[in-house]
Amino acid sequence: MSLITNVMDHSLDDGYAEAAARRQSRGEGGLPRTLRAKLVLAAGLVLAALVVTVGAAQARVAAPTVAKERQELIDRIDRETAAADQLQKDVDRLRDDVGARQRTALRQSGGSADADLVGVLSGATAVHGPGVKLVVDDAKAASSGGDGTNPRETSGFSDTGRVRDRDMQRVVNGLWSSGAEAVSINGQRLTALSAIRAAGDAILVDNKPLVPPYTVLAVGDGERLGNRFQNSADGLYLHALEQNFAIRATISTESDVRLPSAPSVIVRTAEPASGNAEKTEKGTS
Repeated sequence: MSLITNVMDHSLDDGYAEAAARRQSRGEGGLPRTLRAKLVLAAGLVLAALVVTVGAAQARVAAPTVAKERQELIDRIDRETAAADQLQKDVDRLRDDVGARQRTALRQSGGSADADLVGVLSGATAVHGPGVKLVVDDAKAASSGGDGTNPRETSGFSDTGRVRDRDMQRVVNGLWSSGAEAVSINGQRLTALSAIRAAGDAILVDNKPLVPPYTVLAVGDGERLGNRFQNSADGLYLHALEQNFAIRATISTESDVRLPSAPSVIVRTAEPASGNAEKTEKGTS
């Protein structure tokens, strides 16, 4: 208490008080005493006030121009954004039209049974049937960017418990090798041309970003498919992620899973060259 009382009673350090007393005794400090000093001080104050006034006036004059340029820039951004959105809608519409025409051409080519099989294997047609549902999610301790809409924030794996693109690649390849006839991730159908890659820390499937949890649906012999996958090298790899990095994964057998068609399928046909056909005919004769 004595220390607090001393601080309150002597707010100014003793050394400062002594220095101030010495300057006052010598006539130093305070306001200027001579006329010349007073004039210099007054001129400095007038000059400072003039600079502040001129600056304020210039800012006031330039404010409407700056505001107008800013509004013009905002309007331009809005127009370009709207144009880009419209172009994206046109691209989506044309992509859907092309996909529909490709599926129609695929159904009209060859026998119906062969066409249906090719359509399923290529992802050109939607499918449903028994299969498995595999849900893979980041560890609970991994940050999800607040509301989960930000797929990734950091690039480390061992210290975040995040699912990586290479992990999803192994999961999908493991399902294919275990007997899956069709696979989708978060509603996106995979084909022989699909790519699972990373952009920064986000997982992309055919250049479309995914947000965890990752729901993988696979059509096939449900119970057999699930058992073969869990006993495969890729299934054991996923189990190791659960044990070592707290990655969450659940697999269940489903009586009926529905997979959409791929958004865009490139239909290619091959025919034997005429020269090769003649050589074949000569060889058989």
